[in-house]
Amino acid sequence: MAGPRKRPPPGKAPPPPAVTLSPEDQSWVSRWRLVIGKTAEQVGIAVGADQRAASAAAALDFVFEGDDRGGGSGDSALTVPTWIDAVTELFPRQAKEVLERELIARRGIAELLDHPKLLEKIEPNIELVKTLMTHKDLLDPRARILARKIIDQVVQQLKKQLEIRVEAAITGALRKDRHSPRKVFKNLDLKKTLRKNLHHWDDERRRLLVDQLFYFAAERNKRPWHVIVCVDQSGSMLDSAIFSAVMASIFAELPAVKTSLVLFDTSVVDLSAEVGSPVDVLLKVQLGGGTDITQALVYSAGLVAEPARSIVVLITDFFEGRDERDLIDQVRVMADSGVRMIGLGALGYDARPEYNRSTARKCRKVGMDILVCTPERLAEAMAEIIRG
Repeated sequence: MAGPRKRPPPGKAPPPPAVTLSPEDQSWVSRWRLVIGKTAEQVGIAVGADQRAASAAAALDFVFEGDDRGGGSGDSALTVPTWIDAVTELFPRQAKEVLERELIARRGIAELLDHPKLLEKIEPNIELVKTLMTHKDLLDPRARILARKIIDQVVQQLKKQLEIRVEAAITGALRKDRHSPRKVFKNLDLKKTLRKNLHHWDDERRRLLVDQLFYFAAERNKRPWHVIVCVDQSGSMLDSAIFSAVMASIFAELPAVKTSLVLFDTSVVDLSAEVGSPVDVLLKVQLGGGTDITQALVYSAGLVAEPARSIVVLITDFFEGRDERDLIDQVRVMADSGVRMIGLGALGYDARPEYNRSTARKCRKVGMDILVCTPERLAEAMAEIIRG
């Protein structure tokens, strides 16, 4: 006769019974372990004997350990260099880019600074650009060269992604998309002709082969629009600063548009001469410090020659370092003179709109359009202004 069944001590759950899984079922269990994180092992969800799944779990734990996935505090055998190699081998490119962004955001850049060659292995992305810009003063000469290369690569990707829609919106508003049937040299749109034929560059002969010429309409208006992009260098505006530099470089290539680029904190730096090289602009951004938005607008007003054909695009968090009444008065003076004023609390796709809404509302009341938008929406807003 069997004795009485033993019960587990109060408050302690019995261990889960051992279960033999088929290879297909184990594959699903392994995937759930990767999704849930290390805490899954507390209820028996483990990767089993699958070495590849175990390596993938270790790579994920290396990044997310200690966050709300419950990674615990155990030491990992991985280092940043070995992690980069493992992720390249284990994950597809799209997943690799996501994991590298998380690595940079969560674990910092210390090991990348100590091992510059690791920068060559990381997929260029905006998060990496932000990290390099934040720590650029700590880079040694070799890392600076690599950082410049990475920033330029990301900037060119962004520019290629944006310029077609931005050009279409603004050029259409300027009526410069109609090209003259009179194909004479004085009407040649040299900038667009070069840009559209760059893929015909003959490296051996060191010549650009041109198969299509573009001409301005003969009746084009000689008076250009003046776009002044005024960018706050506060650390909170880093995403917006990157997109601002890219957008300014696109504006600078448009016909009948003069572009000025101004960076500011408590002082003002005019980088209009470098507007065509956004990587140079971004490497000169000095994050942090105080903010004097009023002074930046006063400087921008001094660049205006024809108010009715001028657009000031102010990218800032609207946290003014001086009496905000000075800022409101300056916006009013410029708007009353005929300058079109656009204030952006954020510019980008993922930029968080953390800005002083109270001050922004006061600026709106005296003539400034306030937006938090994508680059394409900014181009549309400018096109609306130009069309009148």
